[in-house]
Amino acid sequence: MKAVSKTKGKKTKSDAAEEVWNLRLYVAGQTSKSITAFTNLKKICEEHLEGQYQIEVIDLLKNPQLAKGDQIIALPTLVRKLPEPIKKIIGDLANTERVLVGLDIRSV
Repeated sequence: MKAVSKTKGKKTKSDAAEEVWNLRLYVAGQTSKSITAFTNLKKICEEHLEGQYQIEVIDLLKNPQLAKGDQIIALPTLVRKLPEPIKKIIGDLANTERVLVGLDIRSV
């Protein structure tokens, strides 16, 4: 797993109005749940946020101190840093509809 950055290279006037989604996925090593969560997140972003997202993967086995800043209590956890407000989703992100609603990409 590696962090993925998908943002457009050139900015136009219409791009300036678009939001960039800053997503942080907290995992604990290369477990099956961690890999599944990353795969599901990447698929959701490519389908619903094309060119408007950045994913940062944080492995808490390597950097456990980073859990404190976002108050991570379970893994894997997805944190939407931007656009505000901050949102959190715990689990492997397999339920696409739940993730879309939880991130406010789609309303209920």
